[in-house]
Amino acid sequence: MELGKFPPQLLERLLGQIPATDPQVLVGPGIGEDAAVIAWGDKLLVAKSDPITFATDMAGWYAVQVNANDVACTGGIPKWFLATLLVPQGFSENDAEGLFRQILDACAGLGISLVGGHSEVTLGIDRPIVLGSMLGEVEPDRLVRTGGAQEGDSIVLTKGVALEGTAILARDRAAELRRAGVGEEAIQRASVFLTDPGISVVNDARIAAEAARVHSFHDPTEGGLFTGLREVAKASGLGLAIEEGSIPVLPETEIICQALGLDPFGLLASGALLITLPAEDVPTLLGKLEQGGITGWEIGQMIAREEGLTLFGREGEVPLPEFDRDELAGYLANRA
Repeated sequence: MELGKFPPQLLERLLGQIPATDPQVLVGPGIGEDAAVIAWGDKLLVAKSDPITFATDMAGWYAVQVNANDVACTGGIPKWFLATLLVPQGFSENDAEGLFRQILDACAGLGISLVGGHSEVTLGIDRPIVLGSMLGEVEPDRLVRTGGAQEGDSIVLTKGVALEGTAILARDRAAELRRAGVGEEAIQRASVFLTDPGISVVNDARIAAEAARVHSFHDPTEGGLFTGLREVAKASGLGLAIEEGSIPVLPETEIICQALGLDPFGLLASGALLITLPAEDVPTLLGKLEQGGITGWEIGQMIAREEGLTLFGREGEVPLPEFDRDELAGYLANRA
């Protein structure tokens, strides 16, 4: 198989083999669902596991952020983190200290407790790999599912695309970007996207849940924005119509993608949050996000399944493009 996530058809086939026998599992594994949700006393327990494999710089910090994002996308609060650290031979004790400090700093910034995990020097890898597991809580009446979108919902996107993929390229592949003609100023601006505007959507989700009648949250990650949109539609049993001109592609992302021949809509997109909600709630949501220092854009609408997945763009009305794998994964594979 190619580098990146399992193909959607394979993943759907594998997940379909999991028996749904435990009534406490309210949200189990499914295409597009960001985390598992388990009935647990008077609150719901949210559980998520996600590795960091593409990034070498700040891998520990990334691991906390992306796992916290998926818990937040259930309407929950991320609270407890476990980290498994796999590092290559030749990794120094100073390197290990730095990786551990990244995890501690990221947890402190989000009010999360590091409660356990594992660490080892491992054969057969050439970079540190961090496997994170995040636990959180959500009140039963505040639970949000990726598959909760409703026909007629507006689709709102926060911050823009593609923050994480652009930042990884700027931080880990700066020399290649320079050779491709990308200026130093653009590389430097892109390298700080991790924290400004930031790849965390915890605050985005909190503000949205308090400001509007949110039907669905989703954190578009590997496969980019268009894959994330497809996952919302798949999980919700709906179609969607997207206005390409309304999608905020960050200038640095445009520059870097053009130089490397990548499509920004298929590039690793952590840092953006997809929100579906009644159209009449959109002005209030955008206003509250702006008050919180977060930009948001209305980019489309959920429609009936039989109307399909449509993009209205420079080439007119076309089917929403599909990415078999993330643009970053493809780029890295071609240079392996």
